[in-house]
Amino acid sequence: MHRQWGLVMAQSVFLDGESLVLPNAIRQAANGVEAPDLTRLSSAEAELALTLELAIQQFVSSVEPSLIISRLARSLHDMRRNLHVAVWDEIVTIAQSHPVAEFLLQDPLTAWSFAKPRGYSGDAHLLDFIYGRPEVQADITSASKLGQGIYSYTANASSSVAVRERRDILARRVDWFAAAGAGPIDVLAIASGHLREASLSQALVAKRVGRWVALDQDPLSVGLVARDFTGTVVESVNGSVKSLLAGRHALGMFNFVYAAGLYDYLPDPVAIKLAKKCVSMLKPGGTFLFANFSPETDVDGYMETFMNWRLLLRSEHDMARLANECAREVDVDVDASVWSGSNRSVVYCEITRKL
Repeated sequence: MHRQWGLVMAQSVFLDGESLVLPNAIRQAANGVEAPDLTRLSSAEAELALTLELAIQQFVSSVEPSLIISRLARSLHDMRRNLHVAVWDEIVTIAQSHPVAEFLLQDPLTAWSFAKPRGYSGDAHLLDFIYGRPEVQADITSASKLGQGIYSYTANASSSVAVRERRDILARRVDWFAAAGAGPIDVLAIASGHLREASLSQALVAKRVGRWVALDQDPLSVGLVARDFTGTVVESVNGSVKSLLAGRHALGMFNFVYAAGLYDYLPDPVAIKLAKKCVSMLKPGGTFLFANFSPETDVDGYMETFMNWRLLLRSEHDMARLANECAREVDVDVDASVWSGSNRSVVYCEITRKL
C-alpha cells in the first residue's frame, strides 16, 4: 500500500535543528503543491521493475559493471526528471528495497552514502571516497571484485568529476585572491568538511593567508581539520548554518567566503538568508562563492535512490535568481556572476562586494 501523498508548501523551511534541510523536505520545498498523477505511478513502477530486473540479470551474467551502472543511472535520471516529486519519492522507496541493491551496495562509495554513518548526506568521508584519499583505500581494497568495479564507475561519474573540480576551483580561487591582495587574506569555509582544498593551496604554504576559518557542524570533521592543519593559520570551528545565522560566532570579516557543498540542501529562503549573512562578512572587494549541483547532473537519479543522497538541483538561472534576491536585500553594492563547471554538473555563483 502506498503512503498518502503529503503536500508541502513551497515557502516552508525545515531545518534539522542545526544546519541542513530534512531529507524528505528537500525536493518538496522546491516543487509547490500540485497534485500528482496517480496513474503515472503505476507506469513508473512498471518501468522501474524492468530496469532493475535487467540490471540483476546483467550482474548475474557478469556484464562489465560500468556498462550496467551507466545504463541504470541514465534510466533513473530520465525518471527523476519526468516524474512528479511525490511519484519519484515512491519510486525511490521501491528502488531502495529492490534486490538489486545487494549488488550495488558492494561499492564502498555507494554503501557509505546509503548508510550515512555520520547521519547526513554528502559528508566529508564520502567526499574522501570521491577524492580517492589514502584514508579510504582500505575500504576500497577490501571490497568485492564487483564492488571495486562499480566504484571505478561511481568514483568517475560526472558528479564525482565535478566534485574534484570544485575542490580544485576553491584552491585556485584562494590563491588568486591571495595573489591579488596587498597582504595576507582572510578566508571562511562554511560546511568545510575536511577542507581538502587547503592542501592544494599554494597561498597557504606561502603564508599569504592570514586566517582560514573552517566552520562545520560535524565534530569529526572539526577535529580532523584541527589535527591536519596544526601549526598553520587554519582555525577549525564547530558551527552550523543555524548558529551562523543566529550570530553565535564572532568570526570577523573576510576577503573570500565560500560554501561548496551546502546549497544542494537549502531551499531558497534559507539559501538567500545565508548569502546575505556571508555578504555582510565580506571586506570591500571580497567575494562570496557558493556552488550547487545542477539539473544536468546525469547521475542524480542513482544518487537519490541507491546512494540515498537527496539533492536540490539548481540551474544557472536559479543561481542568478538567488544572487539577485540577495543583492536587493543587502545594504552594500555588489556584483554577481554565475557559471558552470566543465561538465556542467555543478553551477557556481560569486557575489562580490564592490570597493
